[in-house]
Amino acid sequence: MSTTATTHYLELSEDSGSAHKFYEVVVADTEVTIRYGRIGESGTAKVSSFATVEKANAAAAKKIGEKVRKGYAPAVMGARGKRPVTRRAIVSQRSTAKSAPVLWTFDSGAAAFGIFVDERRCWVGNERGDVFTLTPGGEVTGRFQLPDAVKCIVADDFWIYAGCDDGRVYDLSGKVPRAAYDIAANVDIYWLDIHDGTLGVSDRQGGLTVIDHEEESLWTRKSTGDSGWMVRIDDDGVYHGHSKGVTKYDLATGKNAWDVKTGGSVLFGWQESDAVYAGTSHNQVRMVAKDGRSERTYQCDHAVFSCATSPDGRYVFAGDNYSSVYCFDSNGQRLWKLGTGCGSAYSMQYHDEKLYLVTTNGSLACLDVSETAIHDAEQGVLPQTVSVKAPEFSAVTPSAAVEITAEAGDGIVVECVDTGGGLRVHVISPGYQQGWNVQFPKNIREAGARYVVDAVSESARGGFYRVRGDIRRLG
Repeated sequence: MSTTATTHYLELSEDSGSAHKFYEVVVADTEVTIRYGRIGESGTAKVSSFATVEKANAAAAKKIGEKVRKGYAPAVMGARGKRPVTRRAIVSQRSTAKSAPVLWTFDSGAAAFGIFVDERRCWVGNERGDVFTLTPGGEVTGRFQLPDAVKCIVADDFWIYAGCDDGRVYDLSGKVPRAAYDIAANVDIYWLDIHDGTLGVSDRQGGLTVIDHEEESLWTRKSTGDSGWMVRIDDDGVYHGHSKGVTKYDLATGKNAWDVKTGGSVLFGWQESDAVYAGTSHNQVRMVAKDGRSERTYQCDHAVFSCATSPDGRYVFAGDNYSSVYCFDSNGQRLWKLGTGCGSAYSMQYHDEKLYLVTTNGSLACLDVSETAIHDAEQGVLPQTVSVKAPEFSAVTPSAAVEITAEAGDGIVVECVDTGGGLRVHVISPGYQQGWNVQFPKNIREAGARYVVDAVSESARGGFYRVRGDIRRLG
């Protein structure tokens, strides 16, 4: 005998907020299937069985009621679409300059935008959603597989984040990637930056959205231009590069502090303590002091798609769409121009006399930019470039599952509380501010649940904590 299933489909979509989610409950006899996720995606499904039909219907009604009280409403599946996505694409030409001293290259498998480098690891993220970690010497040490293309990889103190085309920002600091931020569905993301838990997102329309550690929008602004590829944040301001130039906004209020025209669309941005650097379609890198009062120009031969500096701007680097890399001194004098041999640099970062690039052909490349190596390269003397291969190992994927533990051990215990305005997480271990919120993945929060985290760190501004390391549920 066939069973007739009853389906209840709800959505929560906020034009000015971060929510763009669905929640579906299907009741078939004594079985209840709950499916949830972002609109336009297949989502995650969970099936539960009950002793009687009446108990199954009661459980379904309870779940639906909870969601309605949180703002979900009945909807027609498919009426709302998936978020819009624009992927940056350039035609990379071959450089006519002499070859750069490339120490090693790693083929990530697809065009790559995401890069971050520190003393221990080099990160690369590509359009397939692959994120690899390597040592600075070029040994592959890990791999994550994210659900969509990686737009960028940014560091915020201890934390490493990857922004993806699915609208989520994933925290890669633990063993398993976890969704840390969920960006409004109507935002076609171009770039993002995170500073002390505050997220800034630039978009195709030239808009700028600033979100706090609880994913709640602080403010939004529309620039005078469009195509806002650049966003950088510090303690005082947000620096937004778009088709008309660079704009600084006050971090707390969103008030416009200054505008500087660049003469060409801004395609990438970098910041140091006292200045921001904008690579432009007008063949230039433009340095703008953070007070907006002084500028400097670094002239290239073609459109600049990426830029970076050595500490405090002593050297300024640029990558153009002809697979060339430039180096200037702080005053704007060009010191050298060399070809990468592995495509045009979408993003770059300098570290310890090395320049790391991620390119149009998917390479992560390490260039030796010491004075000796550059001098030798200009004479045609180059190192033997090592082609790094990844070993066979499984990629780690994002998860909302939480390991269960019976004891806290040396960890910190936090509790999820329904405050009426949403689920918030507070530290209950002694020695911490009990009323402060903890930045915590929303997709694993459950009212009344207690979790064990490796550590929590106070935000630099104070007022909330951030989780460090892995998360387990106390059961």
